[in-house]
Amino acid sequence: MKVLRISFFLLMFSLFANNPFYAQQNSGGTYTIVIHGGAGTIDKSMPDSVKQEYLNSLSEALKIGKSILEHGGTSLDAVENVLKYFETDPKFNAGVGAVYTSDGTHEMDAAIMDGRDLSCGAVAGVQHVPHPISLARLVMEKSPHVLLAYDGAEKFALKMGIKLVKQSYFDTPERLKQWQEYIKKLDAAKHGTVGCVALDMHGNLAAGTSTGGMTGKLPGRIGDSPLIGDGTYANNKTCAVSCTGWGEKFIKHTVAFNVSALMEYKGLSLKEAADVVIYHQLQQDDGGLIAIDKNGNYTTPFNTTGMFRGVANSSGVFEVNIWK
Repeated sequence: MKVLRISFFLLMFSLFANNPFYAQQNSGGTYTIVIHGGAGTIDKSMPDSVKQEYLNSLSEALKIGKSILEHGGTSLDAVENVLKYFETDPKFNAGVGAVYTSDGTHEMDAAIMDGRDLSCGAVAGVQHVPHPISLARLVMEKSPHVLLAYDGAEKFALKMGIKLVKQSYFDTPERLKQWQEYIKKLDAAKHGTVGCVALDMHGNLAAGTSTGGMTGKLPGRIGDSPLIGDGTYANNKTCAVSCTGWGEKFIKHTVAFNVSALMEYKGLSLKEAADVVIYHQLQQDDGGLIAIDKNGNYTTPFNTTGMFRGVANSSGVFEVNIWK
């Protein structure tokens, strides 16, 4: 009987160890993290003081993720905490500083994905949750679902012990000015979404994206950010991806998943796959993405004027940039 039990244990261990959805990546003791703060028409003539403020914020976000990873933390924790930082920085379109809908309200979306087993969680249209990315992770870990939206998502937030806030919590003078100008000119700014992808020292990938959407969007509009495979995707077999730009275009082209699919099914490198999607499937000024593969290679292609972005890894790289 004892022999049978041992044999059964070895059999089950073999099955799980060889299953790509349960097996952990080979631990290489290295890490990489890439972040973005949105892509779009970013004026190169912005005052040096404003440019430096953005670079400082990108550096601060990158330091948060880098610290978690270099101390052996998980890619999921790094992604969530980087995006929580962005959700409190009014310079970016997520959380505080989220853009206004055409009705003058805020509706926020977020998603997070675990490359180990394709677990994922997302929320859309939340209006009173201070950290949508954290609620997305709770959907992934504490519910049987992938995407919760609007009132249902906020009821779930209360159930999870999250304190809801008033809409005014997300207001900033700059976003209000943008909305007022939009009402006059009907011209929306496309950049500002935030994202993070990470490879931890255990060899696991994760991706997350958080956004306030597009200035002047119709209430109820949902972009690519909370849609798994469109704006957010992670798979240990290939890569982790977070997108930013014109959400409808990224949805139509299933951008995040297509980067992974081109790698898995056509054998393209991470850079080759991302370039195909950004420069050939999408059109000029549609946006960009950040991505890391399972070996720690990274890429940040965009077809807009600029993209707020940064990268850090265990080899000593630490860079933040806006333009090409």
